[in-house]
Amino acid sequence: MNDQISKLTPQSLWHHFYQLTQIPRPSHHEAAVQAHVMQLGERLGLQTIRDDNDNILIRKPATPGMEGAPGVILQGHLDMVPQANADTSHDFTRDPIRVKVESDWVKAEGTTLGADNGIGVAAALAVLESRQIKHGPLEALFTSNEEDGMTGAFGIQPDLLQGRILLNMDSEDEGVLCIGCAGGANANITLDYTPETLAPGMMGYTLSVRGLKGGHSGVDIHRGRGNANKLLFRMLAGSAEQFNLKLCRVTGGNMRNAIPREAVAIVAVAGSDANAFRQYINESGRLIKAEMADAEPELAIELSPDDTANSSLPEKRQLALLDCLTVMPHGVIRMSDAMPGLVETSTNLAIVRVADGLIEIKSLLRSSVDSARDELTAVHQSLARLLGAKAVIDGIYPGWKPNMESPLLKTMCRTYQEIFDASAEIGAIHAGLECGIIGGKYRKLDMISFGPTIRYPHSPDECMHIPSVQRFWDLLVATLSRLD
Repeated sequence: MNDQISKLTPQSLWHHFYQLTQIPRPSHHEAAVQAHVMQLGERLGLQTIRDDNDNILIRKPATPGMEGAPGVILQGHLDMVPQANADTSHDFTRDPIRVKVESDWVKAEGTTLGADNGIGVAAALAVLESRQIKHGPLEALFTSNEEDGMTGAFGIQPDLLQGRILLNMDSEDEGVLCIGCAGGANANITLDYTPETLAPGMMGYTLSVRGLKGGHSGVDIHRGRGNANKLLFRMLAGSAEQFNLKLCRVTGGNMRNAIPREAVAIVAVAGSDANAFRQYINESGRLIKAEMADAEPELAIELSPDDTANSSLPEKRQLALLDCLTVMPHGVIRMSDAMPGLVETSTNLAIVRVADGLIEIKSLLRSSVDSARDELTAVHQSLARLLGAKAVIDGIYPGWKPNMESPLLKTMCRTYQEIFDASAEIGAIHAGLECGIIGGKYRKLDMISFGPTIRYPHSPDECMHIPSVQRFWDLLVATLSRLD
């Protein structure tokens, strides 16, 4: 075990968290971590179930004297978002995360840390393993593929869970008890095209946008960070007509729920326009970097020769694509009227691919108001029609409506006050929590989401505040003992 991590408390929780960082577990590659969790449940002699959607449920009987307490479900997801800096070589399907401690923070070297939601999973494992923690009948639910569609939560059958209380441990602000979240939907636009061979005398270039901060497309969407896809197509649209630019290939973004940090296009212009085109990109890049200097100080825009360009989009398809992505929304659409400071509705233009006769555009739409989410899907369907394509809307999931009269909320607020001599904040999050989906299947569940402080999830800057982990753990343990 990492020497720095081994010195942190509570030791059991950090031990399990570190073990998880050593098991590759990006979405859709969770077999190893699923096996790890099941082996622990079986080693402890606990009922261990794996359902048809790769969710794992482990049941632990109540400790003596707590048999009459309400059943509690501890819930977290097993997968993590795989993001790495451009200068970091890392295979998320094979390589362990390189964990380090800097002051009061745990971080990773050049990649996402996986604290989202490794710390929630670790907490559940530590409770299952403990012989000292008092609790009623316990279920630990470990869901699959949360980060790329929440398919595990969607697949939970209505007869799997027995508990009446659900503690979701996938929130990222210690001291905040989350009682609501946004719903969401995926917008997928695809369109075929027939590549056209480049005319003689064309010169190829790679235009890249890199060095952006990225981040979680829900909780970070209000921070005004750059979107690599939007910045790339801003320059492409500005130069297309002036230089008769030909668009050959595009690769932008790689995760629907991460603000895209990098985007690359291969383009071609006539040799006679090459010097003017380079000057235009240099000047456009200078202006954009100055515009975003405070929000994105590491933004890099680079143009370099490329001899791989040999075919491009047809002119009409290219013009329609440039227009579509120029006006396609990204960012905050509306702030909440009910909760000041909370984003109500947003969209993330996450992925753009142009290659081999296929255009793909993928966005993640979020809103705590279902009708506003549906209006945003209609906007994307309209843009798709203008492109001559069709938008497929899938992965629709509901929001989680706050309940200020929740008995669980009252218990946890009182517990927080007693152990920390401070008031917990009650809030909601502009992100998709599995609570919305699970609560839709089990409507009588009383639910709270909470966790330690995690900053910049879904980006290589992800870090977790060490003192907040202890407080998160203390609140969890105290809450379990008081639910009688």
